This record gives sequence, structure tokens and C-alpha cells, in this order.
Amino acid sequence: MRSDGRPAGWARRIAVRPSGRAARGRDGGSAAIEAAIVAPAVVALILVAVAAGRVQTAGGTVEAAARSAARTASLARSVDGMDGAAKAAAEHALRQQGVHCRSSKVDVRHGELVSHGVTLATVEVTVRCEVGLGDLVGGPSVPLSKTLTGRFVSVVDRYRGQ
Repeated sequence: MRSDGRPAGWARRIAVRPSGRAARGRDGGSAAIEAAIVAPAVVALILVAVAAGRVQTAGGTVEAAARSAARTASLARSVDGMDGAAKAAAEHALRQQGVHCRSSKVDVRHGELVSHGVTLATVEVTVRCEVGLGDLVGGPSVPLSKTLTGRFVSVVDRYRGQ
């Protein structure tokens, strides 16, 4: 023990650490520079992944609208009523899922299918929807757009009450 009450040799056990610039050495600030370069790239990659997911989801919605429109048209009581019913069903399905088309088109074609010697009437519906990419991402208005297409064929119900 020393006269001041501290154990002998305590000063030798304390590691002397350099402070200030000497502590950082030549690599001082490199982590901040690396983060400033890498962070925007990572954020951009995440935004691209989110945009791709939103486009994929909107594409699925357009496909579902085509299915709904074809099934609704196949249940229409007359051939003349098929077109209007299909268009209304497609617009309703798109609106219900929150897909806003800059321009849309619903094509309805009538056809036939021969299966095991039986001729069946069919209706084919193609839904085209031009979607703004800014609307999908939820960001600023971007002039870029993507046209999504959905197509479905349904057999006309024989017992629809002609």
C-alpha cells in the first residue's frame, strides 16, 4: 500500500490510450464515407423491389378482373348483354382492388369449344389496363406507365335462362 491509500502498482495497470487524431489513425471517417455511398444504393434497391412487387400485385388484379368479367359474361342471359356485363364486372374488380387505370380496354370475343363431340359456346375476355408507375409505388407522379393484360376464357352456362 502506498501512503495515499492506493495499492502499489495501480498506475502501471492502466492502459494508456491515445486520444484525438492519433486514436483514429489513417482510417478515420472511412466508415461514414462507406455508409454515405452504400446507403442510397440499398434504399434504391429496396424501392425497386417494392415497385416490382406492386406491379406484380396489380398484374394479378388485372388477371382477376378478366376472370370475373368472363364468368359474369358467361352468365348473361343474352349475347348482347355479355359485353356490358363483362365491362362492368372488370371495372368493378379493378376499382375494388384499388387499381387505377390511366386507360383501360375490355375486349369480349365469342367462340366455340368442341369437347367429346359436344360444341360449347365460350366467351373470352381480355382486360388491358395502363397503370402509372408513380401510382403503384405511391411516390411522386412519374410519367412512366406499364400496360398490364389479363385474359380468361369461360364456357357459357347452358342453363343461364335464355
